[in-house]
Amino acid sequence: MTTPLETEVLHFLSEPEEGGFDALALAIFNYQRRENPIYAKYCEFLDTPKQIDSWERIPAVPQGAFKRSALRSFPAHQTKTEFRTSGTTGEGHGTHFLPSTRLYEAAVQRAWDYFCLPRHRLILLMPHPDDAPFSSLSHMGGILAKFDRNRFVIAKNGEFELDRLREELMDHEEALTLFGTALAFLNLFEKVPELRLKLPPGSVAMETGGFKGSGRDIGKHDLYDRMSLHLGVAIDSIWNEYGMTELSSQFYSRGLGRTHLAPPWMRFQIVDPDTNEPAPPGRIGLLRIIDLANLWSVLAVLTQDLAIAQPDGGFLLLGRDPDALPRGCSRAVDELMRYARRTG
Repeated sequence: MTTPLETEVLHFLSEPEEGGFDALALAIFNYQRRENPIYAKYCEFLDTPKQIDSWERIPAVPQGAFKRSALRSFPAHQTKTEFRTSGTTGEGHGTHFLPSTRLYEAAVQRAWDYFCLPRHRLILLMPHPDDAPFSSLSHMGGILAKFDRNRFVIAKNGEFELDRLREELMDHEEALTLFGTALAFLNLFEKVPELRLKLPPGSVAMETGGFKGSGRDIGKHDLYDRMSLHLGVAIDSIWNEYGMTELSSQFYSRGLGRTHLAPPWMRFQIVDPDTNEPAPPGRIGLLRIIDLANLWSVLAVLTQDLAIAQPDGGFLLLGRDPDALPRGCSRAVDELMRYARRTG
């Protein structure tokens, strides 16, 4: 059953109103503070006023908190879906609980349309959602491909289905979108080093994620050079999707050296780790994200990613600082974890 606030968010995703973001963000914050006891305790530790007047003052939960507590803003027995982080850092899985995927699915579709990403044939370098039920990325691919198993070319065991992939890539003349993680693209090129395609005109490659936990890394310029070489697409036809399991929406950028931009239901701030306050213009800081589609957990998430704001309203992503946590959050996070253990 759809709740009134969920209906309001769904409407905003479809028809965003320029002046409506703040009011809706504050309504979601008040709902989450009321319905999510762990988040309410976190706000209490931070001495958050009972009433705040801007989305910029909504307390953001550090991304790592999803690994240590169940940040639900709905009764636990109503859980229908849980998305999990990879757990490759050795700290366990972060989990994002949902009573419904309606908002998640609407956010994926509306963002794809907002950025005018093509709706042509998809080939997904990821397992089908039935084979990876806790993967938000596989579910995202399923949404875009109408859950057609033939669109997914990685088997349940993680291996490429190379014969089918070759058939999908080589035996068609219409434009396509090839979508997968950066690591999946790199693994494909290393598995089939002789691969030299010329994808049909209008084709797009979409990469997401990095190499966390894989024990390897290459620069973005190198990755895009390889993608262009092996796939026969211009670098300007390669997109990056920046998202995370803890969010319901994504940022997008195209080519190299360009900013990541948000759909209208997201906002971001660059936070100074020393003050937990917005960094001065032009300064590097931690990326803090507000996502209205995150109704069922917490809408404000403080990432471990370093970024710098740009004049066009986007940000340049600079990399990850796994040790960085604003000092103003450190004691509150410790208290949050202790409270979560007592109530869990």
